[in-house]
Amino acid sequence: MPLELRIAWIDSRRDDIRAEMARLREKLSPRGDIVSQEGRKRTMEIFGEPLSPVEVVRKICRDVEEQGLSAVLDYSARIDRAELTAETIRVPASDLAEAHAKAEPEFLDAVRRVRDNIADFQQAILHKDVRVVRLGGYLIQRYLPLDRVGICVPGGAAAYPSTVLMTAVPAQVAGVKELAVVAPPTPFGAYNADMLATCHELGITEVYRLGGAQAVAALAYGVEGLPRVDKIVGPGNLFVALAKKQVYGEVDIDSIAGPSEVVVIVDGSTRADYTAYDLMAQAEHAPGASVLIGWDEAVLRETVAEIARQLERVERGDLARQSLEEFGAVILARDADEACRLADEIAPEHLHVATENAEELLEKLRHAGAIFLGNYTPVALGDYAAGPSHVLPTSGTARFASGLSANDFLRPGSVIHFDRGGMERLAPAVRALATKEGLTAHRESVEIRLPK
Repeated sequence: MPLELRIAWIDSRRDDIRAEMARLREKLSPRGDIVSQEGRKRTMEIFGEPLSPVEVVRKICRDVEEQGLSAVLDYSARIDRAELTAETIRVPASDLAEAHAKAEPEFLDAVRRVRDNIADFQQAILHKDVRVVRLGGYLIQRYLPLDRVGICVPGGAAAYPSTVLMTAVPAQVAGVKELAVVAPPTPFGAYNADMLATCHELGITEVYRLGGAQAVAALAYGVEGLPRVDKIVGPGNLFVALAKKQVYGEVDIDSIAGPSEVVVIVDGSTRADYTAYDLMAQAEHAPGASVLIGWDEAVLRETVAEIARQLERVERGDLARQSLEEFGAVILARDADEACRLADEIAPEHLHVATENAEELLEKLRHAGAIFLGNYTPVALGDYAAGPSHVLPTSGTARFASGLSANDFLRPGSVIHFDRGGMERLAPAVRALATKEGLTAHRESVEIRLPK
């Protein structure tokens, strides 16, 4: 008999749905306190005091800004137990080439096909320059690529060549010339052959054996051998997210990401085994939040029972169970309309509408990082191969934020040109507003150019 799955159950017909939703949202919020017991123990070992994650990040970023590479190397030794030097933090070109040469042909073929899928989609949505002609002049909105971008690639519990694809390819489509990849000095990070082979396939030559907050700080402030970047993108653990928040303003960032999350809406047509794996797929990130919503209680209970059975068959089943029991929930809604409203309130990173009428329900949904329609569109398609980036807003920020795209690597700017006649036509409006605001030099900068 499989172990019972102790997942939170919320019944909108019986429970205080507002209070329960508030508790659920609190679990998903990026407040800087979702850290394991082992993580807290390590903080004491490294810093000698029970610093909060926010305090840890502030200290690391301040030290890197003030001390440069020496602080980066010190924290790499203390946190990652990696004895790096100025000469060894960057992965040699020969290592990248060797990893690529030894990669399995099937793997490289998959990388190329995914690269093409991403590039096709990102090129299709790329902003184009706009020119507006006015009497006596013209206006241009032009889009220029950023010069240099830093990419964070996780490497703690698993290797993520997919993250290289989902961040680097949109940047390359936008026209970014310099990409600097940082990955922790681990077997799943900067020493992972598949990740290095992917970088080489994409033409990325800068890969650094750096992880955590110290990597983010090095990218933001620049250190010896690693010039500063204009923007930092890519997922990471809590400390990476908090470090990106800390350095924002020095550089741009994509988002402040919390744990990975999915909401799945089901009806009587949805297969329980499909849904079980959809929910486990996010939970195995550990932490990862998985929420199941439906209006047929029998369907929900069958799905929970199926998850309990399937957890024993997946490699990271214990971690997925822990995430499901700590960050998961099952919500019994009154009907499809309420299910959509509740999903909109959660505003999840991934929203999978696995119902018979999924395209109809799309009209009722607004807030999600990415929406997956139908029983044959599992979130894994978006995570790995479809085309949109898998770097998506979490923790309810899909109410106002969007997934990473090529357009995020473009800097829009306006160009304005008028001849004398065009200036004269705008002069009365400038005169009226500048006079009202008491900015007489503004007014006179136009008046002095007018014929006397």
